[in-house]
Amino acid sequence: MKTYLGAAAGLLGAVAAAFWSPAASAASGKLVLYTSQLEADAQQTVDEFKKLHPGVEVEWTRSGTTDLMNRLRAEFQAGSPQPDVLLIADAVTMESLKQDDRLARFEKAPIGDYQAGLYDPDLTYFGTKLITTGIAYNKNAKMKPTAWADLLKPEARNLVSMPSPLYSGAAAIHMATLKDAPGLGMDYFEKLQANGAVAVRGNGGVMTAVAGGEKLYGVLIDYLPIRENLKGAPVEFVFPTDGVSAVSEPVAILSTARNPEAAQEFVSFLLSREGQELASAQGFLPAHPDVAPPKGFPRLSEIKVLPLDSAKALAEDQANKMAFADLFGG
Repeated sequence: MKTYLGAAAGLLGAVAAAFWSPAASAASGKLVLYTSQLEADAQQTVDEFKKLHPGVEVEWTRSGTTDLMNRLRAEFQAGSPQPDVLLIADAVTMESLKQDDRLARFEKAPIGDYQAGLYDPDLTYFGTKLITTGIAYNKNAKMKPTAWADLLKPEARNLVSMPSPLYSGAAAIHMATLKDAPGLGMDYFEKLQANGAVAVRGNGGVMTAVAGGEKLYGVLIDYLPIRENLKGAPVEFVFPTDGVSAVSEPVAILSTARNPEAAQEFVSFLLSREGQELASAQGFLPAHPDVAPPKGFPRLSEIKVLPLDSAKALAEDQANKMAFADLFGG
């Protein structure tokens, strides 16, 4: 799946430009959801959906994407997959399920205004928000970065922290994205290592290092430093001018769904204005360009999001992780 999100939003065929607006439907019965959302966000999402579809009983399980996938693969092996719907962190994981014919095509998904790269062109999974990776820096840093190359400057030597793709899905997406970006590539990661950048397990460790001044610069997902900045933390976040990588928290219906009607209603809700406004209220950049972002974020049209080929990223995932481990350690 290739995408350039800085371009104007494209239309899918003759689909109307207006939002799909959810309304009460005849959908009923039990809907089983597996999600990697934060627990409070997952509960709120389910509650808002049920207001529109009171006849649907939602049974949901929340865990990290890796844990959910391990559980789901065990269910596949046993011949009894449980979820109707998946709402997980990244498109590469969804691509692996698509290639295994585990996802159902949803031809009537309300994606008329969504930019093409935010959903699978075969209509099996759909991005619901954007969590980008850019540059955070401590306010005491003398050099204020604006582009990825700034982390290679002498002023940033031994002062950069970054999450490892061996532990962070967003970091794995980030590496796959920058590897294909003009002017960056694998050479960029080699130069980072030569300039003394260090890798930690996850984004939380990067945030702690930058906010505490242990490191002045960090490769980091957007909402952590933006939220902490609003609380008074000494951190700033930059969307680099040469582009950011992004995970899109895609949603998909399993081909084995027991309640496909309710599953389609749930997907449609997430993509509706109400669903997108909920994502923004939860503090995330909405996937739809017409929905206002949360405080501290620019509008989607003001951000250059680099393209990601999900199928290629999936095929090269292990090689990318090995190459990263060779440079920065495991």
